[in-house]
Amino acid sequence: MADIGKMNTLVVKRASGEGAHLDGGSSGNILLPRRDMPRSCRPGDRVEVFVYVDRDKRLQATTRKPYATVGQVARLRAVAKTKFGAYLAWGLENDLFVPSREQRETMEKGRAYIVYVYLDQRTGRVTATSNLNRYLGQSPPDYNEGEAVELVICEATDLGYKAVVDHAHWGLIYHNEVLQPLEPGQRLNGYIKAIRTDLKIDLSLRQTGHRGIDLLSNTILDTLQADGGRLSVSDKSPAEEIYARFGVSKKRYKKAVGALYKRRLIVVDKNGIRLPDKEPERQR
Repeated sequence: MADIGKMNTLVVKRASGEGAHLDGGSSGNILLPRRDMPRSCRPGDRVEVFVYVDRDKRLQATTRKPYATVGQVARLRAVAKTKFGAYLAWGLENDLFVPSREQRETMEKGRAYIVYVYLDQRTGRVTATSNLNRYLGQSPPDYNEGEAVELVICEATDLGYKAVVDHAHWGLIYHNEVLQPLEPGQRLNGYIKAIRTDLKIDLSLRQTGHRGIDLLSNTILDTLQADGGRLSVSDKSPAEEIYARFGVSKKRYKKAVGALYKRRLIVVDKNGIRLPDKEPERQR
């Protein structure tokens, strides 16, 4: 089944005067118009395409990549305005529609806006909204301190810069963390500085923590030392067991174990995790 509003890698079934007919699985055949076909496009080839619903309510594909896909945030410029909504330029032939009800403020032609791209379940079409709060922060943030994340800068505030974290959460970069000019819509890498008790995220543009090892990783090392260098709780243990021992999700625990393993600070075996064996001292 093809993912509407996202990039897909699909197989060419056959070619015709219209273009290439791609195998969309349970979604059926999807037309890649001739204007978008790669120069060499034969049955059996795999092509990366963006899948969307056209004006005739049919699935169609393009090899062009939009500035944002479903589930992503971007700053896009309005190129047209009607009584029903606005249209944004997003890198494709057909502009991206923002219904009037989905506009935080009335959009004007020529201005750029931070929007979230979503799939309208009623029409099946890719749509945008500037009411980001409806889609961001819908689940508790699950990050480690010092973890690298993708940021989209949204706006300046009295405290710093408000940013979207991994297209899913709100975060804040304080002014004392900013050592470079930042602009709305700018995409850059950042790091989790802290997750506060109110579940809001403090961000940094520099990696924090001793050698990049977060607090959970240090807790695991301390626990290994206290338990004689071995733990039966591995990244494959049940989530309930991990939470009972460390009070974190399995996802966070796996990331911490993976970070320690990459730095050769632990050994992972079938019995769990352990501290590396010490090298024997050389005889004088």
